[in-house]
Amino acid sequence: MKRISATLLTPVLAIVLILSGCGGFGSPAATAPPAVEGSAAESQASGGKFNVVSIVNGNLGDKSFFDSAEAGLKRLEGAGVISYKTIELGGADADQPKWKDALIEVSESGEYDVVICGTWQMNEYLDEIAVQYPDQKYAIYDSVVNLPNVVSLSYKQNDMGYIIGVFAASMTTQTGFDRITPEKVIGFVGGEDGPVINDFLVGYIEGALSVDAGMKVDVRYVASFVDTAKGKELAQAMITQNKADIVWGVAGLSGNGAAEAAYENNAWFIGVDSDQEATFTGAQAALAGITLTSGLKNIGESLEWLFGELKEGKGYWGEEMWLGLELNGVGVVTDKNFKTVPEPVQKATLDALEKVQSGAVKVGTAFGDGAVDIASLRSSVTP
Repeated sequence: MKRISATLLTPVLAIVLILSGCGGFGSPAATAPPAVEGSAAESQASGGKFNVVSIVNGNLGDKSFFDSAEAGLKRLEGAGVISYKTIELGGADADQPKWKDALIEVSESGEYDVVICGTWQMNEYLDEIAVQYPDQKYAIYDSVVNLPNVVSLSYKQNDMGYIIGVFAASMTTQTGFDRITPEKVIGFVGGEDGPVINDFLVGYIEGALSVDAGMKVDVRYVASFVDTAKGKELAQAMITQNKADIVWGVAGLSGNGAAEAAYENNAWFIGVDSDQEATFTGAQAALAGITLTSGLKNIGESLEWLFGELKEGKGYWGEEMWLGLELNGVGVVTDKNFKTVPEPVQKATLDALEKVQSGAVKVGTAFGDGAVDIASLRSSVTP
């Protein structure tokens, strides 16, 4: 599959950017998108709605990954671009057989112009099923399927991770700030020890070391994106054992457990994928108070970009689109609690964002031939 960085800005996404005021996708030059001939996208370009189904191999309410996708689909529906249905299937091991069955069912129906799914856990199922239904169009986010009827949306989470690493390391040096300990230790709770999560981690560690070469990073993996109890246990251990005073939860619903541990053990939390300070509500409202910022993987905005392109009769079938800072594929929350941290931390974070976006800073990655040695990197910063 050819890898392309998206650089085209559609009217739908332009509205989103104006409202959000933050940066987004893309980077190097992109090739012109091919016309989508004889496809659902071509038939819809004249003004009709796309009929879309979103397969969620988990549950809404994660306040991060799946909620971001759902929010983007809702905005598209409100703009009259799509009509859609979301199918929640659960994220436990026992739920996995339903994921494949649901993909087969919606593909066989012939009802949908585009079938959407996401995460690395779905790519093998989609790789098998999309071959059997070559006329069906699919979009997968945060994973890659190399087939001519699939567009893959990938994200430069390493770039976003670098900025979050600068923020966390800058915060942990502010010993006069509430909850900050003298130890230069920050935490990272990952959903699983795999390339996507480790791409976040590479940026996080590199950003932290750019602030202080002696910074330590306690890295632990839940091995699940839906186990809040385990996420809480791991975060509590790094806070109590190694004095980590700020923890980044990159673990979906499991990361909410890390937020609980930070709240209960006098530490700070950083959210992921969505603005988790904003999404912690109801019984979790107290967690918003200790969430200082979030690293954004804007799944919803990327889906808006994709359907804006399809509405124009352009398609990326068979392509892997890498989405970065320039068009809001990834980003960092810089309002609300972020504005309460010391001015030097705010400045360092915004400077890092500018340097990454301009290309002045090149961030390592867990992908490709030049991938960082993750085991060595983790070992070099272990408390």
